[in-house]
Amino acid sequence: MTDGQLAGTIASAMEEARGRDAEDVLARMRDRFVTARPEAIYLNGSSLGRLPAPTADRLALMVNEEWGTNLAEARTQWLDLSERIGDSIAQHALGAGPGEVVVGECTSVQLYKLAVAAVRARSERGTIITADDNFPTDRYVLDGVAADHGMSVLTLPAHADTGLDLDALRAALDENVALVSLSLVSYRSSALLDMAEVNRLVHDAGALVLWDLSHAVGAVPIELEDTKADLAVGSGYKHLYGGPGAPAFLYVRRTLQDRLRQPIQGWFGHRQQLEMLPAYEPDPTVRRFQTGFPPVLSLTALAAGIGLVGEAGMDALRAKGLALAEMLQDLVAEHLFPVGYTLASPPDAWRRGVHLTLRHADASRIHPLVSRADLAIDHMAPDLLRLSATPLNTRFTDIVEAVDRIRMVTNEFLGGGG
Repeated sequence: MTDGQLAGTIASAMEEARGRDAEDVLARMRDRFVTARPEAIYLNGSSLGRLPAPTADRLALMVNEEWGTNLAEARTQWLDLSERIGDSIAQHALGAGPGEVVVGECTSVQLYKLAVAAVRARSERGTIITADDNFPTDRYVLDGVAADHGMSVLTLPAHADTGLDLDALRAALDENVALVSLSLVSYRSSALLDMAEVNRLVHDAGALVLWDLSHAVGAVPIELEDTKADLAVGSGYKHLYGGPGAPAFLYVRRTLQDRLRQPIQGWFGHRQQLEMLPAYEPDPTVRRFQTGFPPVLSLTALAAGIGLVGEAGMDALRAKGLALAEMLQDLVAEHLFPVGYTLASPPDAWRRGVHLTLRHADASRIHPLVSRADLAIDHMAPDLLRLSATPLNTRFTDIVEAVDRIRMVTNEFLGGGG
């Protein structure tokens, strides 16, 4: 294709994108985020979500009035903050009920607490199953839990681009499996697993399921209750917009709560929290999975992001996410495949989260050049580039412009001119 033809196809795509932006029911949400540099395009929401505009005011109010003015007298209004925000995440993004989600420590600690609680509940069994496309920290944590409990970890090989084949999981399940822990959306390829089918397979084998929802929550509809999920954790700083290091949530199905005991027994999980009794007695509800005083400042920031997700609604978010993904994939095939890129994600947008991963032999050298072109995407060594078109704040015109910038940068890198 000649330079003139390329320019023509980009112009045509941009015209279509402007029309779709004009009809976008979520277009209003873009103004609810801070955009310091309008010329910059941000497609790295699977690493860190944008800053919601209400966050700064919420934090200022909490710092200046609740903390600054009321000091310790404000503590009582924060005692159930982790549960209140957990209920909000459950309602807006997890398909779970009140009293099933709490927010507190980072994802790794939340995963550790639930993994230990699960293997203790299946102590007669000796195997934990995961997959090699699970997030690295998950695998580190599971290895440590297995070692501490005299168990072994079976790591199933997942296809680098399309994720775990459920036939491999089906073949691995037996009466010795205590726990299966998987990511609903792969951080690497964006492959989306069938939660209901995984839960069914694992339950038929008598084991428990622990989901990592970090790249799924706020990005794809999740129905923990309807799919009979047992346990889950998830990040607060990606598609929930809680900010750097935002606390993670954990979910425990209501019918499991009084049967599981977490390993980090702190005063916030005590049945009589404020009585300061000498012996630990776990609360009968999801509160037993808390440990210490919640990070109030971080939870305040997280609440602002969750509010925007709830205002938009997961059905609208998923519909726009799919539309953005399909446009991106079409443009990638037309403009980036000819300069050496290949798809490193499932080809069907319905089988993905919101990010699309591309493979290029020179990705590590192209990535900094893309950054200098005012386009933020993620690089994963050695040869992957991850583009995350978050529907709350990405325009269709951003997609066209992003692909064109990658094409021009790559052409210049390869010596092919603009």
